[in-house]
This record gives sequence, structure tokens and C-alpha cells, in this order.
Amino acid sequence: MLQIDSSELKKLLLSGNIGLEKEGLRVDGRGFLAHSPHPFPDDPYIVRDFCENQTEINTSVQTGVHRAIEELAEHTERIRRTLAKLSTREYLWPFSNPPYIRSEDDIPIAQFGGGRAGKTTYRQYLSERYGRYKMTFCGIHFNYSFNEELLHADFMRSGKESFTEYKNELYLTLARRVAAYGWILTAVSAASPLLDCSYVEKGRFDQDVFQGLASVRCSELGYWNAFTPVFDYSSMHAYVDSFRYYVQHQWILAPTELYYPVRLKPAGPNRLESLEADGVNRIELRMFDLNPLSPAGLEEKDAAFAELLLCWLASTPDEPFSDRDQVQAVQNYKNAAHYDLKTVNITVPNGEFYSVAHAARNVIGFMRDFYRDYPKEIQEILDFEDAKFVNQENRYAWKVRGQFGNGFVKKGLELARELQRKYE
Repeated sequence: MLQIDSSELKKLLLSGNIGLEKEGLRVDGRGFLAHSPHPFPDDPYIVRDFCENQTEINTSVQTGVHRAIEELAEHTERIRRTLAKLSTREYLWPFSNPPYIRSEDDIPIAQFGGGRAGKTTYRQYLSERYGRYKMTFCGIHFNYSFNEELLHADFMRSGKESFTEYKNELYLTLARRVAAYGWILTAVSAASPLLDCSYVEKGRFDQDVFQGLASVRCSELGYWNAFTPVFDYSSMHAYVDSFRYYVQHQWILAPTELYYPVRLKPAGPNRLESLEADGVNRIELRMFDLNPLSPAGLEEKDAAFAELLLCWLASTPDEPFSDRDQVQAVQNYKNAAHYDLKTVNITVPNGEFYSVAHAARNVIGFMRDFYRDYPKEIQEILDFEDAKFVNQENRYAWKVRGQFGNGFVKKGLELARELQRKYE
């Protein structure tokens, strides 16, 4: 746990490093997935995810939420500017849920050659195991690392001999606590309540499907494995071993196949060997929907809230978190993806349960108390998030359903055109 007991350390607490990853689909002028090759072949910041028509923005590492969102917006605008100049007009689809889908042929696996051909082989495996339709869900991953000056100052007072071991222990504890409390990030950022019927029934188009969910991709219907993982957070070696167990017993092919809301990552390529040998570089949060109401696809206050949550969890006492609690935590994430958060519950580690809305307001209340001596802008961010649970109409999912319902794809395509119009 971070010892934040001086004004200097408090200033360093909210000055972490942030990198964002954002997926997005390219669509044609009729609302179907584009069939053209990836138009950014040599761009290090705009790559492909699962399919050829799915872009992925990878920002550089930025200090502070504002600059990270700015860079995300810049790359998003570059995509729209490029698509506007294509001979056959395309648009960047602004939603997590896909537009019209005729068949799996609309979702061509991304093609990599040479030394990267294994990436295509891995995607073929995912296609066979999960189906391509699920791979069209898009979201944003939030990568975070604490200010190194802060960590070194805390390490010097920790009494530990190894900075790497100190850092690993801090991030392992944080990952465990995010598993217990990170469902609130699903609740505040959920923005994908609508699907087109073509997702669930081939050959039918242009009829909205609403399943009582605020985020389909984070719900029971979204990105999850067929099993619920349980990790050993007692040490980095134990954590990596618990990860390896699922690979060795063929529950998953590789660590990247583990669809879990939070991951610990090393510097460089995401390999368990690097994580075990070199230690943690950052924590990754994977539960953010694309927000069509925000130009960048992610509201800056939500990103700031994520940092506030991480810093609060890292600076407050740890709690027991049993294997049973880990299984329940996954269900909490799925419950937080529902549309009406007053009708589904969260079960906290002590066994008590509350509606998601009530539990969220409790968490925000604890955060208010923790940040009471910080600038008023922080309290304003907490007010912004709290308002979503006081009145659910303040949530993005409710707004999206109101604005884009009764013609989800057609209205979504109008928004995509509007966002791109200034580049045409």
C-alpha cells in the first residue's frame, strides 16, 4: 500500500503514465463492414486488431489523462481524414457494437506476413473457437503506471531490499483490488445497449435488439472465456504460475486469450517469461466501451476517474479476497454491464450485497473521503460519476438508446458521416 502522508507525495500520486488502446470498425456508406485492406500499413499508432477492417489505435505513453485523451483524439481524426479521401468512401464506426453483418465473410481475419504470420494463425484459432461475430465488439484499454519518483520514495520507506519485488507486490495487490472493485468502471462507461438483429440472426437487418444490457461486450454475452480464472496474487512467481496453469491444461492457447478485465503487463512484448523475470511495468484495464458521445471515444472525466480509482485502491488497506471472492468478482463485472443497475446486485468480499447503483455510490463515497484534501476538480469528477447512479438517465447507455434507438445502424451511420464531414 502506498504511504501518501505528505503534500509532496500527494502531488505525485495523480501524475502517472497513461497509454490508451482503442479498437474501431471501418464501414461503408450502407452500414456494412468495409472489405478494403487496412489503409494504414506502416503507421505505428494505427494497426489492425482481429480483422482486416478493425483498426486499433495505440497511443504513446503520456503523463496525465488530458494529454492521453488529446492524442487519442488526434489519431481518431487521422483515421477519419484518411477514410474521407478514399476513392470508395468509408467511415469509422463510433460504437462498441457492430453495424450490419451479412456473414463471417464480412469479418476477414487480419493478414500478417513474414515473421508475423503467427498473428494470423492465432486469429484463425480465435475464429474457430469463439466465432468471428464476437470479435467485432470494440473497446478501449487503459494502461497505467505510477510515477517512478513516487514509487522510489515509497520504496525507500518500505524496508524492502528489492525495488522490483516492492513494485511487483504493489501491482499484484492493486490487480487483486481492481478485480474486486473495477466493476464500477464498467458501470460508468457502458455505452452499447443496442445491436442490429443481423448479429443474432443471419439474413435479417435493420431491426434493433435490446437485451436489457448497457454493455453487451462486458456482459455475459461478451468477451469471456468458458471458465472463471482464479489467480494466486501472493508473489509474481505464483501469479505467473497460476496464469500458466490455464495454458498448460489447454483452457487457453496463450495468455493473450484470457479475457479478464484487468491484466498486469511487463515492458515490451506481453510474455509471461518477461513478467516473471523483469517484473510489472503497468496495469491494464480492459472494460471501457467506445463512447459515441465523446469525440475521442472516451470521456476525459471517465479516464480521470479510472486513475482516481487506481490511486485510491493502491493507497488504502488491502482486504481479504478469497478464491470464492474471485469467482464472485467476475459475476460482479457482468452485473455492472446491465442497463438498470438498481435491479442487479454486487456482492462485496465480506459477503454483503447491494444493488450496483447503491454499491457504486458507496465506493464513490469512500473516494470522496480519501480525496477530501485534494483540488476541488477531483470532487467534481466524483460528482460527475455519482450522478450516473443517482439518475440512470445520466448514463451513456441510456442516452445512446434514446438517441439511436429505432434505427441503430442508420442513425449510427449518420453520426459517423457527421463526425467525418469536416474532412471531406
